Order: sequence, then structure tokens, then C-alpha cells
Amino acid sequence: MSDLMSAQGACLCGAVTISTSTLNQNVGACHCGMCRKWGGGPLLAVDCGQEFKIEGKELVNVFSSSDWAERGFCSKCGTHLFYRLKEPSQYIVPVGIFDKVKNLNFDHQIFIDEKPDFYTFSNETKNMTGAEVFEMYAPKT
Repeated sequence: MSDLMSAQGACLCGAVTISTSTLNQNVGACHCGMCRKWGGGPLLAVDCGQEFKIEGKELVNVFSSSDWAERGFCSKCGTHLFYRLKEPSQYIVPVGIFDKVKNLNFDHQIFIDEKPDFYTFSNETKNMTGAEVFEMYAPKT
């Protein structure tokens, strides 16, 4: 079984549609303060790599949330569309935006050291601290 699959989805109002042929079936949770502020809780997302198509781009607003990443959302309904690493243009997408995806596996959590005490997932996952994430993804200067 391949870890990658095709998927399609749309924002709440349907004005922006997205598709990918490289959706990774492994779902992760990000507990960083920015993700929790952005969506009101942990971001549950999947890696879509670089093969990511957007229709309705004129309605996508982008917020540069750090030197190396940005967040996109629909300017009409506010739906969160993606978190994108600027280099190498890697799209991480809220899993709930995709229609009819099956056989997903919740297997990792990042910024586990920033997770509030009021919730806990029961799944056994690989956990990374914020420092470990930065070491892995932040540009080296």
C-alpha cells in the first residue's frame, strides 16, 4: 500500500478548491501556539508535498507567519487552506478540508512541549518538541 494518494477538497463556501496527488496518509497534530490561535485547537494536518493545485487563487489570502512559512485562507469564508514551507514549497493541509479520504493514520505530534494540559489524544504517536521541529525544518543561517 502506498503512503500517498490523490484527494480533493474545498473551502466552506466552495469558492476555492484544492487537489493533490501526493497526500500522505499519515496525519499529524501541531500544538504550537500559532496553530492553536489560528484554528482554536491543534492543527490536524497532512503533508501534500509540492503537488498541490488551487482553483480560485484570487480568493486566497496568505499570511507570512515566519521567515520560512506562510498560511493560506479563503478571503470569502475564512477557511484555513494550507500551511506552506516556503522552501521547498511544501504544503501541509488541514485534513478536514479533504472530501472522502479514507485509511488515514494519526501517527505524529509536533510542538508537544506546547500542548495545553486540557486535552490528550489516546493514540500512540511519535512526538517532537518545538526545538526538534526547528532543528529539522528551520533554515540554517
